[in-house]
Amino acid sequence: MSAPARDRGRRPARSGRPGVVSSLRGALHQWLERPLTSLHLVLAVFGLLTALGLVMVLSASAVSAYAAGGSSYGVFARQAVFAVIGLVLFWLGLKIPPRTLRAASPWLLAGCLVLLVLVLVPGLGSTINGSRSWFRVGGLSLQPSELTKIALGLWGAHVLVRHRPHPRTWRAALMPLLPVALLVLVLVLAQPDLGTTISLMIIVFALLWFACAPLGLMAFIVSSGVVASVVLGVVATYRQSRITAFLNPDAADPLGPAYQARQALYSLADGGLFGAGLGQGRAKWDYLPNADNDFIFAIIGEELGFVGAGAVIALFATLAYVGLRIAARSTDPWMRVVAATLTVWLVAQACINIGYVVGLLPVTGIPLPLVSSGGTSLALALLSGGLLANFARHEPDAAAALRAHGQGRLARALRLPEPSLPRAAATDRPDRPVRSSPPHRSAGPDRPTPRGRGR
Repeated sequence: MSAPARDRGRRPARSGRPGVVSSLRGALHQWLERPLTSLHLVLAVFGLLTALGLVMVLSASAVSAYAAGGSSYGVFARQAVFAVIGLVLFWLGLKIPPRTLRAASPWLLAGCLVLLVLVLVPGLGSTINGSRSWFRVGGLSLQPSELTKIALGLWGAHVLVRHRPHPRTWRAALMPLLPVALLVLVLVLAQPDLGTTISLMIIVFALLWFACAPLGLMAFIVSSGVVASVVLGVVATYRQSRITAFLNPDAADPLGPAYQARQALYSLADGGLFGAGLGQGRAKWDYLPNADNDFIFAIIGEELGFVGAGAVIALFATLAYVGLRIAARSTDPWMRVVAATLTVWLVAQACINIGYVVGLLPVTGIPLPLVSSGGTSLALALLSGGLLANFARHEPDAAAALRAHGQGRLARALRLPEPSLPRAAATDRPDRPVRSSPPHRSAGPDRPTPRGRGR
């Protein structure tokens, strides 16, 4: 066989130029290694979810708001007011130095305990949907249990990091966190509010997990939480009917306990791939109760389709990544635990909400963070975003870049203080790992590397 004939059957050699996938991967890696990437991701995720939430609250509540008050913008107007309040809280969370936040955490939690007691007093607290969980101030309703979530996270991290730097025994890990957490849970259950109770239990678990409490203790807390949730679900008749409808949906009354869950699935099915169009959904015409609150994800799926619902899930997945990234890159143990705990709380709450909308979990009444209507929830979720952005600015590389090159016009307009490299307190343990945080490559010789639990 001649040489041209042999060459004709050979595959062409690959060129040395990288392919499109390799180029995109390299560009993404290079962007992720930039010092301010965490800050930009936090701003983008919270901004997009808040904007989407306002649009979907307007769409989902227009019909019910018009029927109740003669205006399609009633619920949306209140949500917009709380969004403005939330932006102010976001700015405060971004502006206040972490050391000041940590020092104020015991006083913040003490104030929340007082509010949780006062809200149970008849005449002071207001009952909405069967729970005495609200204060009415003018035309606005405020829920103190939402602020308690953040206060418990800030104070719990302070206690575990400063007073118990070695939480490897049950007594060291639980005192005084567990008694205070139990007091908070009892006050919230007295309202009663099972959804907030579950969120608080998630926060306590995350605090202990990221503070590296003993695994035996974590297993005990998980099993106790599951048993407590089952008991609380059985003692109330309406909760028991929801659990029964979830376990045996075919036998449940389609116009009774299974009504909301079934209508939510119909809404998602009607959306298809690209949805019926913004504002064109039919479920909000009194077919799906709480369409603008607990079941707003079903309206998103109906009007924006699988693509829109997938985008919401992708945004919360990005929030999980960036929150744990901030925790892994922080050199301050308190900021590590707080950043990871706030991230787990927001993402877990989103997973529970989406889970019962799509039929994977029983209905619990937990709203979708930043998206569902509910002013206090939105404002304090934005405060959590401000705290995460603050911690992102205090990453060693980010702080060094901002100090070396300046903060930019926006930061100066917001009067943000120049971030300082955090120093651990004398009783803190600066090399404590954040459990299950994503690994990252070091961008300089001064960045500590994560260490394993068995050290």
